[in-house]
Amino acid sequence: MEVFDQLGVALGLASLAGINLYLTAFVAGLAIRFNWIDLAAAHESLGVLGNEWVLGVAGTLMVIEFFADKIPWLDSGWDAVHTIIRPAGGILLGLGALGEMDPVVLAIGGLLSGGASLTMHGAKAGTRLLLNMSPEPVSNSVASVAEDGLVIGGLTLTAFSPVIAFFVFVVILAIAVVIIRKTFGSMRAIWRGFRERRQARRVTS
Repeated sequence: MEVFDQLGVALGLASLAGINLYLTAFVAGLAIRFNWIDLAAAHESLGVLGNEWVLGVAGTLMVIEFFADKIPWLDSGWDAVHTIIRPAGGILLGLGALGEMDPVVLAIGGLLSGGASLTMHGAKAGTRLLLNMSPEPVSNSVASVAEDGLVIGGLTLTAFSPVIAFFVFVVILAIAVVIIRKTFGSMRAIWRGFRERRQARRVTS
């Protein structure tokens, strides 16, 4: 059961980092610093998140992302910049949750954590790109608030029921893969339509 606890925390933190790395690190750090949760011995390395300097940096970046994430097209630019940052952060959080383990297990855990973060990031970034192509302006803010709520809810579940969180995030990642496939399919259709319209204009001109 302890192994599933570690896997649940690792998968939860890595997946949520793919949505909003700074909110994940900041809220987890606050929970650790103010003893809202008791860190198990296996997760002691996550204690660094409660450091005042780490909290300060994570909090500052969290505020910047809070506003950037709600402005059409700026959010997609922000996502593009974080294509590497979020998975890298997810790997660090995942490895911190796994603690002291066999190097082979840690290597596999790091790869899976990065993959989970990248998958969630891909679903978020792709969905936002489609929203930016729609004429409805408030959809970005609604999506951003929903994502923040998912992060906070996911962190709460991970803290109090890591075993359940493990299976929940496996399902969420599967859904994210489906979203990515549908998103890229929609983007291809939009691009194909754009090219056809452009070719039609050339013919008529």
